Amino acid sequence: MSDARPAHPAARFSPAAERNKQPIGQALLGLLPPQGLALEIASGSGQHVAHFAALLPGWQWLASDPEASALASIPHWWPQGPAPLQLDVSQETWPLPASHAQVDAIFCANMLHISGPDSARGLMRGAARHVRAGGHLLVYGPFIVEGQPTAPSNLAFDADLRARNPAWGLRSLGHIESIAAEQDLQLVQQLGMPANNLLLVFQRRPVPGAPI
Repeated sequence: MSDARPAHPAARFSPAAERNKQPIGQALLGLLPPQGLALEIASGSGQHVAHFAALLPGWQWLASDPEASALASIPHWWPQGPAPLQLDVSQETWPLPASHAQVDAIFCANMLHISGPDSARGLMRGAARHVRAGGHLLVYGPFIVEGQPTAPSNLAFDADLRARNPAWGLRSLGHIESIAAEQDLQLVQQLGMPANNLLLVFQRRPVPGAPI
């Protein structure tokens, strides 16, 4: 697969995405079945989705982001992919095409700590609407884990985020697990990742009496 940085000036570059795309990709290889349909939330530059699409050829990917600069960047990293969706997770309706309204997995990296609390709830509500029963929501990033010491680097990062925007900051894993459970999303795996990050794997449980 090619990881060459596009020359076009609209192509954004994220050093963090460049560092973590390979360990995340290897984790996805071990977690996901051979094929399916996945939606990436907050795709940013497009580095993640381009890498995952090449690494997991049996999966069809949809990229999305609320920001115009990201929507302009993604096609330069992933020219063979479909047009990215302008999607704000806090909105009640997500603009997924009717043919892809139900997906097998949703992936979201490094969004929750740089957005307000409505984004976490919106992500869980959207996953409940759009992930097929038995499918997965995968959330990557730094979290505060109750009962465990927080790495000094994560504490410093949290303080810096809150100084920049009081609505930002590392989220409590217990809180994220709780709001996911409200939407019948069960935390089934918690993988330690490099640089004190976690990959949280939620599974959508069928609602009793609801069509699957």
